[in-house]
Amino acid sequence: MPNPTAPHSERTGQPRGALDNFKKTFSTERLLKSYEDMLFYRRFEERVAQLYTQGEMAGFCHLYIGQEAVLGGIRAVTNPDDQHITSYRCHAHAIACGSDPKRVMAELTGRGAGVSKGKGGSMHMFDPAKGCWGGHGIVAAQVALGTGIALGIKYNNEPRICVTYFGDGAANAGQTFESMNMAAVWQLPVLYILENNRYGIGTAASRVAAGELYKRAQPFGIPSEQVDGQDFFAVAQAVKAAADHVRSGKGPYLLDKDTYRYRG
Repeated sequence: MPNPTAPHSERTGQPRGALDNFKKTFSTERLLKSYEDMLFYRRFEERVAQLYTQGEMAGFCHLYIGQEAVLGGIRAVTNPDDQHITSYRCHAHAIACGSDPKRVMAELTGRGAGVSKGKGGSMHMFDPAKGCWGGHGIVAAQVALGTGIALGIKYNNEPRICVTYFGDGAANAGQTFESMNMAAVWQLPVLYILENNRYGIGTAASRVAAGELYKRAQPFGIPSEQVDGQDFFAVAQAVKAAADHVRSGKGPYLLDKDTYRYRG
């Protein structure tokens, strides 16, 4: 039985009673807004898939379909001025940060009105004014950059955090470990979110990754845990606690969101 008081928790979920109590902290309006947001992510991506198969987009197209509860739960409990950086599966992330969905779609179809002026396409959605720092096509590149953003936040003594998303493929990258080491040494305000959707593009994580991915941060003294990424409330509860930890100056935290990508 995992020890819930251990400094590097191996919990995979909170007791049901605690989760039920946490659910009561949300207003009906907040829950409706989160549900609307998650449904919008899904419908937006379904339309993107349709346009991609019709040849309306150049390059690659990485969809977020199936992972909506991860992003929905995180956005429900983080602050509007927190910074966010993610991988190439970034359309929904840009919208969640507040980017105009029409500008995101314009970006996908290579138009100058896009968030990156039509030059980034599917994998590079940048809108710094909204706290969205990409969209990165190089696997694990955003982990180092997000750690750097957190360094800037600490240097400027700002009361916010950097939420840095990466996938199970990036969990094997050397720069991920280098970044975590630096974040731990300097106690940076970075919340690492591992969106473990079981596949690095087309390769099953079980074929290339040894051990439990959420434990990758523990050698550096970074608290970590695995969470049901398909449960909005479980995600929100874990992120709220982890964000409070990071925001209080206690250093980085890693949450492994066990999710699944349904398409493409």
